[in-house]
Amino acid sequence: MKRMTMQEAIVAAIAAEMRRDPDVFIMGLDIGRFGGPLNSCKGLWEEFGASGRVIDTPISEGAIVGAGVGAALAGKRPIVDIMFCEYLPLVIQQLGCDAGAMHYYSGGAARVPLVVRGKYGVGPYHGHAYDHHAWLMHTPGVKVVVPSTALDARGLMTAAIRDDNPVFFMEHMALYHGQRDAIPDEDFVIPLGRAEVKRPGRDVTVVASGAMVRKALAAARVLAGDGIEVEIVDLRSIVPLDEATILESVHRTGRALVVQETIRGGGSTAEVAALIGARAWRELKAPVERLGAEAVPMPFARSLERAAVPDETAITRVLRHLAAQ
Repeated sequence: MKRMTMQEAIVAAIAAEMRRDPDVFIMGLDIGRFGGPLNSCKGLWEEFGASGRVIDTPISEGAIVGAGVGAALAGKRPIVDIMFCEYLPLVIQQLGCDAGAMHYYSGGAARVPLVVRGKYGVGPYHGHAYDHHAWLMHTPGVKVVVPSTALDARGLMTAAIRDDNPVFFMEHMALYHGQRDAIPDEDFVIPLGRAEVKRPGRDVTVVASGAMVRKALAAARVLAGDGIEVEIVDLRSIVPLDEATILESVHRTGRALVVQETIRGGGSTAEVAALIGARAWRELKAPVERLGAEAVPMPFARSLERAAVPDETAITRVLRHLAAQ
């Protein structure tokens, strides 16, 4: 076991798969000698650069994702780093019309084992904060992964690289160089599409992903002092969605809050709330609540940023209200 940050765990997963499978390679912007933004590819150039499997590309996100689709169709397992999720609009055509659709269009003959990495999230770094996963939910055939811990990131990245479908891997910048987890040295895989109960509870369920899992856990610790036990369900994969784990939790607690860093309208908050409303309504003791970012451009000032995105205080307030019903 080694203790790693999320950034280190993701790089370790990529390096392990590149050693295991010669068809795995990575390309993107500034990922060579520079090591990628926020050290997202640190050490890969030194180990694999000479073999041509770490490719620094020109600044054209559409071109490199398109090249990744072509390489995947030709039998390779490319990983493409587009730096930040804000650049997602530049690759929606390649992901939606090409990567996500090829298996369907070919009657099952073609496969596109492609991983696209994107960093996002409000935290210690100004800019590039947007969580645009709602757009990805409207691109059939593309899986969406959002880890909240280094351990999950290690296992989910391994699963993403081995998957025969395109996967968009979202990496939250506030979690990147933070808490360390013990990471197994041996082969470690977390199947895509399986949520995890990060904290058991009896009174109310929180469904979250990414940094919002950490904030929900902090709120749960506060409420535990008042005798309110909060269950935290970490989605880990937004697509495919683990409906069974969500519903099992809400069936037990009868109350639910869905919280995400993306803009509140649409996205996984709406999908999860609709799922609970349709299939757990008999057990509900109160209406499903939702928290998300305000529908404004993400502010640069820290005070406005905190006002635009849910924090532990906002989550605690809503959970206290739910538990009282």
